[in-house]
Amino acid sequence: MNDIDYNAPPVVKMVQITKRFPGVVANDKVDLELYKGEVLALLGENGAGKSTLMNMLIGLYKQDNGEVYINDKKAIITSPQDSMALGVGMIHQEFMLVDNLTVAENVILGIKNLDIVPKMGDIKKRIKDISEKYNLEVNPNTIIHDLTVGEQQRVEILKLVYRGAQILILDEPTAVLTPGEARQLNKIVHLMMDEGKSAIFISHKMDEVMYFSNRVQILRRGISQGVKFTKDIKDTAELANMMVGKPVLFEVEKGPFNPKNIKVKLEHAVVHGINGSRNTLDDVSLEIKGGEILGIAGVAGNGQQVLSEVITGLTKMASGKLIINGDNCTNKTPLTIIKEGVSHIPADRGKMGVVGDMSVQDNLAMKKYRTNELSNGVLIQKGLFGKFANRLIQIYCIKTPTKNTEVKFLSGGNIQKTILAREIDNCKGMLVAVFPTRGLDVGATQDVRKSILAQRDKGCAILLVSEELDELLMLSDRISVMHEGKIMGTVDAKNADIEKIGLMMTGVKE
Repeated sequence: MNDIDYNAPPVVKMVQITKRFPGVVANDKVDLELYKGEVLALLGENGAGKSTLMNMLIGLYKQDNGEVYINDKKAIITSPQDSMALGVGMIHQEFMLVDNLTVAENVILGIKNLDIVPKMGDIKKRIKDISEKYNLEVNPNTIIHDLTVGEQQRVEILKLVYRGAQILILDEPTAVLTPGEARQLNKIVHLMMDEGKSAIFISHKMDEVMYFSNRVQILRRGISQGVKFTKDIKDTAELANMMVGKPVLFEVEKGPFNPKNIKVKLEHAVVHGINGSRNTLDDVSLEIKGGEILGIAGVAGNGQQVLSEVITGLTKMASGKLIINGDNCTNKTPLTIIKEGVSHIPADRGKMGVVGDMSVQDNLAMKKYRTNELSNGVLIQKGLFGKFANRLIQIYCIKTPTKNTEVKFLSGGNIQKTILAREIDNCKGMLVAVFPTRGLDVGATQDVRKSILAQRDKGCAILLVSEELDELLMLSDRISVMHEGKIMGTVDAKNADIEKIGLMMTGVKE
């Protein structure tokens, strides 16, 4: 890492920042400093106020109290345009890209001082120059929906650099990336820091924080707990302890493997690609027994998500057969699959997991309002909703001002907890969990893993899709590896060879 001059004025200085929402103080007199060429890691549990603090720095929110200084000058930031004019830009957890536009069109979208007819040739040349300088490897002519998640994130970085950003805010930047893409991102950001740019890095991945940052600042319940040089932190266990305020165990106890009868069987499943492209599922067969976790490994975009959607009724097969609990569920509706006892933690929590304008209570009750637990025939018993919601909020430690708060006002991690609470509570024999710990802090991650293992020990069949190989090895009984819509092989997780799994992820059959 490059040397940082901590005697120079900081490029960002936030002083006594306070932000209140109905029923909660999101940030309480927070101070923050960022120096030229530095990566400052901002850590905290879900709902600690990290994203809120950064949203004030880029003008999405206005602080109730406190002041912001950029390059030693007081800054009045009321919109993202104000922050970008000051050289500050943010890459959010959910990318801000238009799928049916090209890379170049997305990069210039919203820029005010463009010609009426933009000179696309000059724009594309500059994009190529920036791409080559930072090893972003992005073609300006490519349509966004044709890019992988990792490539889309590079487009977000390109947008900021093209617009002159010197201060980058990265909110959970590796949450949706493969390990290889995460390493590439680290190289890109360090290259930028070496030329004098600065970054604030929000993450829950302890090992990345140790490798990636110069200093670490901890937020807990909206209050800053102080700043520490990363080199002075002994290990990830100390870092996790600092974040949650108590020791964190990184291992979970896993009971003996005691498989029951086959609960789910998929035979020769085929799902065609779009516009004649390769099949997204290509002759996939698998079976999962009760009391078993089958992990699915693979680089993003190789059919894992489509596999989960076939089993939950969200995607139709061109051919093949799906058997659940002995019943033929081939191409049945999602409601039919739910009635078979299948729960689903989807990959996209915002678009598929919750209804943002509905309350926490109503989102928790989505799978239960038809049952006699919450209704009497055709009449919903609203009085029972509150008791039901309060129970799940307490069990799953969902941080929400009230059960009637709209879900869209929760942090990303607490939205994920809401989904997990609903789906695990409703699980009646089969759980499809896609990236269940994405965006969760270390404490919440351990709680989720324990909950999944508890469902296994109750006799549920579990399909676990994860891009965290350590998580798959920790939780799974067997691991199947996918590449280009095919299963390359299935291994016993207890004795799995990581190098062998890595080779299968690149297309080498077992």
